[in-house]
Amino acid sequence: LFGVSLEVNAGEAVAVIGPNGAGKTTLMRVISGMIPARAGSMVMEGKDLVTTPPYQIVELGIAHVPENRRLFPGMSVEDNLRMGAYIPSARAKFEERLAYVYDLFPRMKERRNQLAGTMSGGEQQMCAIGRALMSEPKLLLLDEPSAGLAPVIVQRIFELVQQIRAQGLTVLIVEQN
Repeated sequence: LFGVSLEVNAGEAVAVIGPNGAGKTTLMRVISGMIPARAGSMVMEGKDLVTTPPYQIVELGIAHVPENRRLFPGMSVEDNLRMGAYIPSARAKFEERLAYVYDLFPRMKERRNQLAGTMSGGEQQMCAIGRALMSEPKLLLLDEPSAGLAPVIVQRIFELVQQIRAQGLTVLIVEQN
């Protein structure tokens, strides 16, 4: 990526739209620390993300829902959600965050013991978003959340995004045009 300038203010939902291969996923991976930035700056609430180790980026409040969901298919829904609560502050609030995710996604509560890999694409996307929400993020990165989903499911996913944004969560979405 070259010459990218992006500002996302607290409480906003910002979309980055572009064709396949334009660097949208790379942008998300750089923000979340999965790929190191070679130049430039990234700042969140005064903290330089470029010099922040990737494991601390989640602790600063950034959660990434990767393209194609990347669930642990052989683990239950609840165990996948538990993986999202691995930072100390989230572990301390596990039951509270789990109740929040189950309230937001009642289907996940119904399927909490089901293997994540056996669910529909829409249910897997809800589980992936729920897993990210377990860390109580300030910034939620959604990489092509509508990929491969039926239009009615896409509409439901974006309604849920509006709902969590209305609760004060900042959201950055990348989608293919």
